[in-house]
Amino acid sequence: MDFMSIAQKRQSCRHYDEQRPVEEEKLRAVLEAARLAPSACNGQPYHLTVCRGDAAGRVARATAGMGMNRFAVQAPVMIVVSEDEYVQSAKFGARVKHNDYRSMDIGIMTAYLTAEAAAQGLSTCILGWFDDQAIREICRLSHPVRLVICLGYAGDKDVQRDKKRKSLDELVTEME
Repeated sequence: MDFMSIAQKRQSCRHYDEQRPVEEEKLRAVLEAARLAPSACNGQPYHLTVCRGDAAGRVARATAGMGMNRFAVQAPVMIVVSEDEYVQSAKFGARVKHNDYRSMDIGIMTAYLTAEAAAQGLSTCILGWFDDQAIREICRLSHPVRLVICLGYAGDKDVQRDKKRKSLDELVTEME
């Protein structure tokens, strides 16, 4: 599958097949793609905690405050992305340039992870609504949680939707 096909296919899944587990080799491929993602000074200032079974259910429930993300409990795998320390060179650059390289790096890594998931025939949903403290306790994390990613096979109710995006004219300015 070429990248444009992956970009067209990947969408936020909100209905997972609860009876179909994610094969270990597919999970490893997704995690390897995340590992290969570029980051400032190759520092990879994040940590991934893979939750399955009871741990996945507890993490999913910690994303469901105020009625949000109710579908997450269907996903057989929850990947918790937590912030980690900068390497010294990236820390210096972030301070001097007033850039949050850590957030950029987490975004790039998440794009790699979700793209590989789509290439493997898996579905994902990136969650930004969660109880940080509860998930830190579940996963025994000392650093802030930045994202939670649902991973699994799409259920029958999850149909391919049309992508609603800005046009290139609205999104891009070209200059010489």
